[in-house]
Amino acid sequence: MTDFIEGESRSQATLFPERLDDYISEENPVRVIDVFVDELDIGTLGFKTHPEETGRPAYHPATLMKIYIYGYLNRVQSSRRLERETQRNVEMMWLTGRLSPDFKTIADFRKDNGQAIRKVCREFILLCRKLELFVDAFVAIDGSKFKAVNNRDRNFTAAKMKRRLEQIDESIERYLGQIASADREDSQAARQTTERLKDKIIKLKQEIIRLNELEEVRLKQPDKQISLTDPDARSMATSGRGSGMVGYNVQTAVDTKHHLIVTHEVTNVGHDRSALHHMANKAKKVIGIDKLSVVADRGYYSGTEIYACEQDGITTYLPKTHTSGNMAKGLFDKRDFKWIAKDNEYECPAGERLTWRFTTEDKGKTIDKYWSSSCPTCALKEQCTTGTNRRVTRWEHEEVLDRVQARLDCEPERMRARRETAEHPFGTIKSWMGATHFQMRTLEKVSTEMSLHVLAYNMKRMMQIMGTIPLMEAMRALMRELGICFALTMAAYRTA
Repeated sequence: MTDFIEGESRSQATLFPERLDDYISEENPVRVIDVFVDELDIGTLGFKTHPEETGRPAYHPATLMKIYIYGYLNRVQSSRRLERETQRNVEMMWLTGRLSPDFKTIADFRKDNGQAIRKVCREFILLCRKLELFVDAFVAIDGSKFKAVNNRDRNFTAAKMKRRLEQIDESIERYLGQIASADREDSQAARQTTERLKDKIIKLKQEIIRLNELEEVRLKQPDKQISLTDPDARSMATSGRGSGMVGYNVQTAVDTKHHLIVTHEVTNVGHDRSALHHMANKAKKVIGIDKLSVVADRGYYSGTEIYACEQDGITTYLPKTHTSGNMAKGLFDKRDFKWIAKDNEYECPAGERLTWRFTTEDKGKTIDKYWSSSCPTCALKEQCTTGTNRRVTRWEHEEVLDRVQARLDCEPERMRARRETAEHPFGTIKSWMGATHFQMRTLEKVSTEMSLHVLAYNMKRMMQIMGTIPLMEAMRALMRELGICFALTMAAYRTA
C-alpha cells in the first residue's frame, strides 16, 4: 500500500472546526443563495411571514426557499431527498442553520406557494436587469417539450381512441376464431383454452365500456383530449418523425449575449405559432425597454404574430415557412412571382402581369387575389398551374413579411445566434431534470417547478459571468440602494 495515498484511521480522534462557517469557503455558491434570499422582501412576494398564534412554530419561508434553490441548483428536486440533504450535507446545514424540515413540510411549501416562488424567479431577472446585463436588447425565443407525470397510455385523443377500439375488435375476432377451433377438439386442454379465451373477451368488452365512457368525457373537452393522471398534460408531437410525448410546451426568451433566460412560460399548447408576440412582449416588459429584437425558428412564423410584434416596436428575425405543395409538384412557387408595389400587380416568370381581381376574408385576414388572363395561352402554363389560371394571394400586411425576409437575407447570422442561444438552456435544464422531467402535476404546479429550474439556471450563469463574491457584493449594494430609495420615498410621502 506504500505506492498509494492512504487515509487516516477511523479510530483516530479529530478536532473538527468549531464553527460551521469554517467549512464553507468564501466563494462557495451556497453563500450566493443565502445573500439572495436574505435580501428579498419575502412578505411582499406573497409568502406568509406571520406565524399562527397557536400550535407548533412553523419554519420561516426564507429557510424553505433556500432549501429549494440549493436543491435545484444541485439537481435534487425530490422533497424526500432534500430532507436527507438537510441531515447530512454540510452546505445545507450551514444554509438552514442546522434545521431539518420533514419532507411533507418541504413538499407543501412548493405546492402552496407557487405564485410567490415564481415571483422569486422574476426578482432575480430584475436583479440582472439592474446590473445592466440586457443592454443589447436582443433575445432568442424557442420552445421545447417536457414530459409530464402522465403515461402515454393514460392520454386519449381521437386518433388514439379509434386505434385502441380497432385493436380490441381485432383481438376479440382473433379470440373467437381460436375458440371455434378449440371447440372442434374434444379434450380437456381445449376446454381450458376456451374458458381462458372467454375470460379475455369479457375483459376486452369491459374495456370497450370504459373507453366509451372516456370518449364521452373527451368530447366535452375544448381540445377533444383528456389525460387521466395529469389533467392539464397534452399529447404533443416532437421533432422526431412519428414520435410524441404527453407533456408541456415550455417557452423561453433567452438573452443572446449572456444566455440568461429573460422570461419563460409553461403551456399545454403543442405548437409555437401563437407564442411569438406574447413571449416577445413579455421579454420587452421584463427588460424595460421600448425597442426589442427577437429571433425565432420557422415554427413561430405567423403573419398576424409578426404584424403584432412590429406594431409594438419588436423587430423580428425568423425564416418563412413554405407550406405550398407546388414546388414538390415541379411548379413555380409564389417566390417566383415578383411584386410590383407601385402598380399593385405581380409579374410572373413569363413576364406577364397578374392584376388585382377582388378582396376576400379568410380566417380574419383581408386577402387580395391576383391572376392574369394570359394564363390559358402561356407557354409556361404546365410549369405554373394545373388550373385555368394561376392565382396568387396577398395579405393586406404582406409588406411586413417582406421586410422580415429582407432583414434575414441581410443578416443570416441571426439564425446561428438562435441555435447557439435558445437551445443551450433547454439541454442544460433537461439534463438536470433527468429522465422524468417534471415531478408535479397540473399546469400551475408545473409552472412553479419550471420557475425553480430557471432560477437555478440563471443563478449558475450569473456566478459564471461575475463570480460568486462580486455577485454577492452587487446584490447587497442593489438592495441597499433600493432600501434607501424606499426610505426617501416614504419620508417624502409623510412630509407631504
